Amino acid sequence: MAAIFLLWVIAEIAAIWAVASLIGFLATLGLLLAGALVGSWLARREGGKAARAVMDTARAGRSPHNEVTDGMLVGLGGLLIFVPGFVSDVAGLALLLPPTRTLVRRAWLKRLERRGPVTPRGFGGGLHRSGRVIVVDSEVVDTSRDDRRDPPQRPVIESE
Repeated sequence: MAAIFLLWVIAEIAAIWAVASLIGFLATLGLLLAGALVGSWLARREGGKAARAVMDTARAGRSPHNEVTDGMLVGLGGLLIFVPGFVSDVAGLALLLPPTRTLVRRAWLKRLERRGPVTPRGFGGGLHRSGRVIVVDSEVVDTSRDDRRDPPQRPVIESE
């Protein structure tokens, strides 16, 4: 992870240096400022659209996972816009544009699906992957909890 961060910093410095060499220092600062202003306006607009889409989908009774993922990507794009540098600005703007955001969302969800099923874990929240489900009295019982901390309320009976 540290190597990726170092490479990103080197790429940002190289991009700023190259642009400053072409158009000058003050013009480069102006371009970075203009990118932040346009990016923040676009992030606010797209964030509002994503929030309305989540609410509309939830009201319709459908699962809003695509809309929530879009909202998260808009947030990440907005964050990248405020990080100084051209590489992060381009990545942030790409996440703020709906066509590229759709491509990133599909790739991200496909990667998550390949990692295995994710199921809710008890009342305490959190997520875990499980290879089996145990049902007792028509109720799904989570066997991954620590019984020393959270003793079971009723016995767990397994059958094949």
